[in-house]
Amino acid sequence: MQRQTSAKRWKHSDKEIKELLGPLLRKHEDVRQFPYLDSVGKTTIGAGFNLTDVGMYPEEIEFCLNFRMSRRLFEARCGFPWFVELSLVRKIVFLDMMYNLGGAKILKFKKMLAALRAGDWGTAADEMLDSKWAEQVGPRAVRLIRMMREDRMVP
Repeated sequence: MQRQTSAKRWKHSDKEIKELLGPLLRKHEDVRQFPYLDSVGKTTIGAGFNLTDVGMYPEEIEFCLNFRMSRRLFEARCGFPWFVELSLVRKIVFLDMMYNLGGAKILKFKKMLAALRAGDWGTAADEMLDSKWAEQVGPRAVRLIRMMREDRMVP
């Protein structure tokens, strides 16, 4: 007995189905970048992703995390020429802050950025500590500040 390929077994390939289904779903669903309430009051995002009842699958979370990490890494390399010269741990600290704050808000840390550019890790850590961000994120800031000062990963 000869085995059938999945396309023959299912009659239509996944690719063929998605090429027609994707545009139709985009037309029928509200495609939005930010959360909104759908027609029945469910918190929704993207292309009709119901966060209230379904949430996100682990694979979606992992995909989003990896996408955002790659995006921040690209922004750091392109926007901060001195970034490539940082130690691995200090790159991690900077990227963690960029991930948390977003690319634009990191620019408000002018003294910290100047200290990083100058290789003055103590001042960079002090500027991190002396911020509203440090108050807001608490233990995260404590860990990252210690990592900046000591140039080692902290559990």
